[in-house]
Amino acid sequence: MNAAARLIFLSSKVDHVTPVLRQLHWLKVPERIDFKLAVLVYKCLHGLAPPYLIDELCRPADLEARQRLHSASSLSLIVRRTRISTVGDRAFAVAAARVWNNLPQHVTSAPSFHICISAENPSLLLRFLFRTVLNVQCL
Repeated sequence: MNAAARLIFLSSKVDHVTPVLRQLHWLKVPERIDFKLAVLVYKCLHGLAPPYLIDELCRPADLEARQRLHSASSLSLIVRRTRISTVGDRAFAVAAARVWNNLPQHVTSAPSFHICISAENPSLLLRFLFRTVLNVQCL
């Protein structure tokens, strides 16, 4: 992706890619991964994803032991413990829950899919990622 951005602006390999990505309104690769994970979590929580992904995520209200806690009414997800930090932390259930829990509440509580996540116009999720990563104000 960085090579494609450099090709569009005809910049050399030694030039920094961040200003080019900022002009193109493209996210860096790690933030693009976070975006994709957040999209999948939103779809899972609203029943728009395949069942095998939906079953991987767990809210505090889903567990009987945590139903009376204050966190049961929140939109957060339970981050499962992993034994091997290099492999286990990359699992969908762990990585997706961490990304979702790090998003602000106005993004996670969006009433519809197109308001939260939209490719046509800057969505709440894209605005948040652009502001935090590239310091870009979306339209």
